[in-house]
Amino acid sequence: MQVRRFPCDPGPAAWNELLPAGQQRAALKHAVTADWLVVGAGFAGLSAARRLSELHPTDRIIVLDATRVAEGPAGRNSGFMIDVPHDLTSSNYSGNTNHNLREIRLNRAGIDYAKSACEAFGMSAEAFSLRGKINGAITQRGVEHNTGYALHLDHLSEPYERLDANAMKSITGSSSYIDGLFSPGTAMIQPALFIRSLASGIETERLKIFEQSPVHELKREGVTWKAITPEGSVSTAKVILAVNGHLESFGFYDRSLMHIFTYGSMTHALSKTDLARLGGHSEWALTPADSLGTTVRRISGTGGDRLIIRNRATFDPTLAVKDKRISQVARTHDRSFKDRFPMLKNVEMQYRWGGRLCLSRNNVSVFGEIENNLYAACCQNGLGTAKGMVSGKLIAEEACGVQSDLLDDQKSDAQPSKLPPQPISTVGANMVLRWGEFKAGKEL
Repeated sequence: MQVRRFPCDPGPAAWNELLPAGQQRAALKHAVTADWLVVGAGFAGLSAARRLSELHPTDRIIVLDATRVAEGPAGRNSGFMIDVPHDLTSSNYSGNTNHNLREIRLNRAGIDYAKSACEAFGMSAEAFSLRGKINGAITQRGVEHNTGYALHLDHLSEPYERLDANAMKSITGSSSYIDGLFSPGTAMIQPALFIRSLASGIETERLKIFEQSPVHELKREGVTWKAITPEGSVSTAKVILAVNGHLESFGFYDRSLMHIFTYGSMTHALSKTDLARLGGHSEWALTPADSLGTTVRRISGTGGDRLIIRNRATFDPTLAVKDKRISQVARTHDRSFKDRFPMLKNVEMQYRWGGRLCLSRNNVSVFGEIENNLYAACCQNGLGTAKGMVSGKLIAEEACGVQSDLLDDQKSDAQPSKLPPQPISTVGANMVLRWGEFKAGKEL
């Protein structure tokens, strides 16, 4: 199978830009053989490689990534590992009860596997911390979303705390938020630091990661798979594709995956004067009560104290967005920032970027053996951190024949449902997104 296109993310991977220059791994430049090949060095791919090395410590494992570790989506998300229901296709993140209970089990298993990696590889609290998140509401409509979400969490017997306007101002420094719903189980990560630390932690003489080595072709040669890169190749018995929506580029699940780009902006490091004007806690993370509203996060650590804004979403089935899109969404980011933090009117953004996520219409993943000895752990439905960790771990177990109740949970999904033909799907999806953003109002 020829890989017919390659993703293109606009702007820098801001989280990676905050860190000192990391390890520069070589590209694959020769023909090698291995017991296992993992394509993709994000959350799912590195989790799969780690689990394979635990189950088969003497096997040779190769990981290929098309770019540098933490330069792709793994360095472009907002750093939320969310445990409770967070269905991006729902108006309030909730959904079917049985489905939600299963998702909670899987998400928490992913968070636990991430936590075990932090402990095993000596990661800092900046890389990973179980500190929870807030659903923040600015409008009465947002409050109603939070109330409905609270009722759903009650039904699931999940803990939470409601926060009034004074509590929200005490935490965020902003007078804009009139209501909040705090859920304690979310892990917050510095995604680039976490993924770089995970890559360095798992790499051994038997497990090698090659960067800037996109797979251009994947083909059968008898009982062996052969992956061809620009300057080399890997011959292997088994392959795991951990490439999220890029799976469609390999010829699988055509017209079944929704390729969504979301956009973020990060301020310059805040000065002491800025911090005094802002007030609030030094670290907090907020998702919007309306799913198409604005995510906000405040961080302190490597790179200083900063605020991150994320909103706007576009459906881009080509998997490529040009840099000019950044200037188009920047106006919305700046307005959202100034509305929430008028005391920081002179603070400017240092980094702006876009990143990919993959959804299916029926909110299911792609998981399992898709051809003989070819496995996929893809389509994370907007939760690529927690779901990536657990699906990577479980696809390694599936490929190794290790059974568990959790694996049964993961395998219980239906297949992704088909999208309408082009151009209907693109026009329709973007109209739905624009309408949702319009309805979000000041929550955006």
